[in-house]
Amino acid sequence: MKERFMMFLIFVSVFILLVDIYSFKGIKLLISGFDSNVIKYCIYIAYWIVPILVISSLLYIKSLQPFAREPQIFKYIFLTGGIFILFYVPKLIFIVFHLTEDIIHLGKWAISKISKTPEINIAEGVQGISRAKFLSQLGLVLAAIPFASILYGMTRGRFNFRIVHEKLRFTNLPVAFNGLKVVQISDMHIGSFHGHENKVKKAIELVNEQNPDLILFTGDLVNNFTEELNGWIPLLSNLKAKYGMYSILGNHDYGDYFEWENDAEKAKNLDDLKQAHKDIGFRLLLNENEKIKLNNSEIALIGVENWGLPPFPQYGNIKEAMNGSAEKPFKILMSHDPSHWDAEVIEKTDIDLTFSGHTHGMQFGIEIGNIKWSPVKYKYPRWAGLYKEKDQYLYVNRGFGYIGFPGRVGMPPEITVLELFKA
Repeated sequence: MKERFMMFLIFVSVFILLVDIYSFKGIKLLISGFDSNVIKYCIYIAYWIVPILVISSLLYIKSLQPFAREPQIFKYIFLTGGIFILFYVPKLIFIVFHLTEDIIHLGKWAISKISKTPEINIAEGVQGISRAKFLSQLGLVLAAIPFASILYGMTRGRFNFRIVHEKLRFTNLPVAFNGLKVVQISDMHIGSFHGHENKVKKAIELVNEQNPDLILFTGDLVNNFTEELNGWIPLLSNLKAKYGMYSILGNHDYGDYFEWENDAEKAKNLDDLKQAHKDIGFRLLLNENEKIKLNNSEIALIGVENWGLPPFPQYGNIKEAMNGSAEKPFKILMSHDPSHWDAEVIEKTDIDLTFSGHTHGMQFGIEIGNIKWSPVKYKYPRWAGLYKEKDQYLYVNRGFGYIGFPGRVGMPPEITVLELFKA
């Protein structure tokens, strides 16, 4: 792991230097007409502060390895990643335009040499420099759009919780469950919220305001280890549902992405996390099912451990989880990874409704009217919202928290409310 991180550090540092050296050439061109050298030097200094800050942060993070089980460390890692994305996505856009400009001028120069065109006079040269700035100026303007969007996503977007409401009808839903209100939350990644306790408190209040009959949490309570929950359990235990709260594990909950001292330490961490679910008030379903009973009618709530396409772990066992539920007229499944639905649920089981998360909508996308797009769709065809195949439904929650990039752009954190009705 140390070697991989060192290679990553070298790659990112080289990338930063190449991008900054070339884009700095474009910035110098754009401000070449400024009269004040003081302003120019201030811009130069401000420009180079960012790469120095990012590389210094990476070196500091490297000095912390092996990482302690301290949630605040990962907050700094994510912040460094966020700053990198904030500045270098716009810079890459700027470079595309500046490079295009350079290629055009190189082509003109080559043609002039081949055709032996006489050199232009001074007046024409000044006018040519002005025209030469056009594409770089356009690139700078267009680069400001993702910069503003990413900045908003980091400062406001990641806390702008959205309620998504759906109503579904089923012919086999027992009458006693008509109007059942299920609230789903997923992918909390609580360690990412260090220092933002008030934001989580407001989100918990928002969940309770929906007056849920059931609360279903579909995995990834933490990023890596149980210590992330230190101080959070009293707040999270304020979640309330009329008929109970149920949970499953996600891929991050197993501690597979952390460098443990030994297997016993990793196993102890998972046991502690399972206890934390109980302390919050969740009934954690580990390849098992629970009967939900109302007025002498029952439905089955099934929960599997994480099951994902490689390289994600496949701890889930849907046959084991469904054991004893065959006679129930209506079945709800909680499975963290939506790829599980296509692989082992539709047309292979009689599960009516599946709740998943995992994708976060990549924390980036566009959802305007009927337009719904995110790069994550190329990895997960079922990546956000409601899907139906014949009489079976899947709902993929866009996630409560965030990981890696400390923000959300066009993909706000979600609290899902599904109301179930008898058709």
